[in-house]
Amino acid sequence: MKTYCFALDLQDDPGLIEQYKWYHRPENIWPGVMEHIRTEGIVSERIYLAGNRLVMILETTDEFSLEDKLAADRGNAEMRRWEELMWRYQKPLPIARPGQKWVPMENIFEVS
Repeated sequence: MKTYCFALDLQDDPGLIEQYKWYHRPENIWPGVMEHIRTEGIVSERIYLAGNRLVMILETTDEFSLEDKLAADRGNAEMRRWEELMWRYQKPLPIARPGQKWVPMENIFEVS
């Protein structure tokens, strides 16, 4: 199993943040998005919110490839529509490269 952690900001607007949270309730996520996540080798996906900062933790199969997942996302029309909708609420971190959404986080401490 592999673990990835990413960060991204939301627009600093309480109303938009509430809408973003609404879209991420299990009953509101588009079924095709859920199916795509499950078929791409993601075992568990969690998103946490503090203020307007998001942290996403992915647990994946050992065979998972982030590059392959991103390519599959680009090739899936529903994922493209979902990402376009989510971008209304999201904004890149100041350290993000041009066009980058979720920024990988460095694991600097772990207790096992």
